[in-house]
Amino acid sequence: MLNGKTAFSGFSVSDIEKTRNFYSNKLQLKVTDGVMGLLELHVGSGNPVIIYPKENHQPASFTILNFPVDDIEAAVDKLNAQGIPMERYEGFEQDEKGIARGGGPFMAWFKDPSGNVLALMQE
Repeated sequence: MLNGKTAFSGFSVSDIEKTRNFYSNKLQLKVTDGVMGLLELHVGSGNPVIIYPKENHQPASFTILNFPVDDIEAAVDKLNAQGIPMERYEGFEQDEKGIARGGGPFMAWFKDPSGNVLALMQE
């Protein structure tokens, strides 16, 4: 019925140029221009994630992207050096760097310029 090969994910942002700068320059990910003013975020080998501007954007209240890393402390340090702080959430025991280390993979959360939640994850 559905063709999973063509499925893709997307999310909205309030400012497309700030978003392009954040994902391309600060996170050093491949970002290309899509049709109709959209951005395409290339992560992994599948279809790109579509980022679209939305005038009345409301940030997602959940994690929209998870980035697996080999060394979460080094990744947190690099993001902090870029001026990207880690978020703190009630119910998670997080260390001084904002890393949660209990009951599963190590996790740390941060936000994009539109307030969408992203995560670092180390198995």
